[in-house]
Amino acid sequence: MTAPENLQIFEQLKPGDRVELTHEVKVGFRQWNTVTQGTVVRTERRRHGLHYDRNRDDKVFSDVIVLSDEEGALTTVTLDEFTDLKKLTAEPS
Repeated sequence: MTAPENLQIFEQLKPGDRVELTHEVKVGFRQWNTVTQGTVVRTERRRHGLHYDRNRDDKVFSDVIVLSDEEGALTTVTLDEFTDLKKLTAEPS
């Protein structure tokens, strides 16, 4: 999925939606893909200063999804160009 398609899905998310994210994790020289599923608690565009040697007036933002899993644990996932976001259909109660 492309970044514009992910952004379109991200903008339509609301609390209670079920999503699945496939994203790339990098630690040192190792990298692997992982899948995260959960229920959207909230979405936000978060300002940060993760970029080195930037002008302090530059504004850098990331799209963030806070998810709750089946046991209630919260996790935060930041969308980037390597993320594949899918909205899942609601599971029957």
